[in-house]
Amino acid sequence: MNYKYNFILKLGFFLFFISYNVAAQQLTKQEAIRLTLENNFGILIATNTIEIAKNNKGILNSGYLPTLTGNASANYQSGTTNTSFQGAIDPNTGQPRNSVEIKDAETQRFNAGLNLNYTLFDGLGRFYNFKRLKEQYNLTELQARETIENTILQLFSVYYEVARLSENLEILEETLRISRERVSRSNYQFEYGQNTKLNVLNAQVDVANDSINLLNTRQQLVNTKRDLNIILNENIENNFEVDTVLKFIPKIQLEEYLTKSTKNNVTLLQNESALQVSDYDIKVSKSGYLPSVGLTGSYGWNENRNPASAFFPGNVSDTYTLSAGINLTWNLFDGGSTITRVKNAKIALDNQEIIKNQVTKEVERDIANALGDYRNRLNIYEIQQQNVITSQNNFERSQERFKLGQIASIEFRQAQINLILAETNKNSAKYDAKIAELQLLQLTGQLLNIEF
Repeated sequence: MNYKYNFILKLGFFLFFISYNVAAQQLTKQEAIRLTLENNFGILIATNTIEIAKNNKGILNSGYLPTLTGNASANYQSGTTNTSFQGAIDPNTGQPRNSVEIKDAETQRFNAGLNLNYTLFDGLGRFYNFKRLKEQYNLTELQARETIENTILQLFSVYYEVARLSENLEILEETLRISRERVSRSNYQFEYGQNTKLNVLNAQVDVANDSINLLNTRQQLVNTKRDLNIILNENIENNFEVDTVLKFIPKIQLEEYLTKSTKNNVTLLQNESALQVSDYDIKVSKSGYLPSVGLTGSYGWNENRNPASAFFPGNVSDTYTLSAGINLTWNLFDGGSTITRVKNAKIALDNQEIIKNQVTKEVERDIANALGDYRNRLNIYEIQQQNVITSQNNFERSQERFKLGQIASIEFRQAQINLILAETNKNSAKYDAKIAELQLLQLTGQLLNIEF
């Protein structure tokens, strides 16, 4: 029964191992960033949004260019006229004049023209609106930068989770190898009467538990790789290995970043830009107090083709006109709409100032929290590193004593579990510290300026 159980377990594990371990190339951090910047859905949308803002701030949307319109028309009319003279005498015959009937008399009219309009002055509304559109473009760029930063942070949260699970997988594979050796040793000892069947069964149970842990971790790794492929916008079944080597930012460099955080934090920069937009809104609204001056010009052509009548022969007339003018419009009172817009724009600016103060305080708090969390996680990582060394020494000594029969299998298993926990906790602490560092770098505005 035990041999059948071991065979089924080994067969299932072997098939899973074969299906998973296809040839996989390493996905470096730089390559992951490149693929994300090129293919990620959120970043692609942010890039298109920047293009829209870029079009809006162009000269073609500024109002500084004149407008030129063309128009043309053609009219055709056909009619029959009957003219009677009612008692008039024809001087040639002395008889009453006959009525004159003209059938299918055609009248044709054609005209075409060009109209030019140009605003010389509109109370500076156009000027400040153009500046507002440029600032709106800057704000859109900052919003896109925030999207990129959040996406990169999300990328490495998943990337480092793949790395953590990969390292845990190696630990569990080594654990399973040791547990299998223990089963073999227990079987030999039982055959030679140096052990009881209970120790053999305990060893087999531990192998089963280690196999299950390994299978679960392997499946978590496959699922997490699919999550990473979604961020990269790659085939979700793409298999790859990741870089598990980490480098932390030197303390001196991090302190330099912290001193410049208020100038580089993307949230604060967005608030500054939004504040400038609100200021331009006030100036645009105030332009309604001033007059506007514009130039107009037109060139036209008209042609009339008139049929013959009872009194006049048919004729064709062409007319060419060229005109130019200047106009001034001053809305002396518009019912209070301009006054209302200016007041509301000022209130909006005040609100933006309040938001700026609030966000500044929140960013300061977030940076302080992130810095404390980062330092704490680094300390935990250092402790976990030392704990691994201690657990490794304890396990090696327990393993030697177990081989000599000086300790029971339960004590050996406990030393093995302690080592597994110490190594997996160290991995978690390492990647937790790195993610905390990236979060701190994002708040200081340096996430996109470092080498991963």
